[in-house]
Amino acid sequence: QVQLVESGGGLVQAGGSLRLSCVVRGSVFKINDIGWARQVPGKQRDLIATITEGGTTNYADSVKGRFTISRDNAKKTVYLQMNSLKREDTAVYYCNANTEDPIRPWVAGDYWGQGTQVTVSS
Repeated sequence: QVQLVESGGGLVQAGGSLRLSCVVRGSVFKINDIGWARQVPGKQRDLIATITEGGTTNYADSVKGRFTISRDNAKKTVYLQMNSLKREDTAVYYCNANTEDPIRPWVAGDYWGQGTQVTVSS
């Protein structure tokens, strides 16, 4: 079974920084795109940063220039470095990974973590 486990959330003042981590646990043949999304109560979950297996990144306009996504394929871990945080960055942050496994196709697919709360105070 594949599980995504996030960590690193918390309370930070506006202008501060946080680093989120997400580790993919369980046996999986390949992790394709992996990324971060966030959600506030009453609104849809929005994808804000993704990174391909080869390291190509993509960001939502709202975080571009402030957030940096990276991954360590050997550790099956993705990171989100968040700088210059704003109050509007307050949300639950979720990790998302797309996996494939030609030997065990039932394991392949999209997975989500349980989420980690980020709160930015003024």
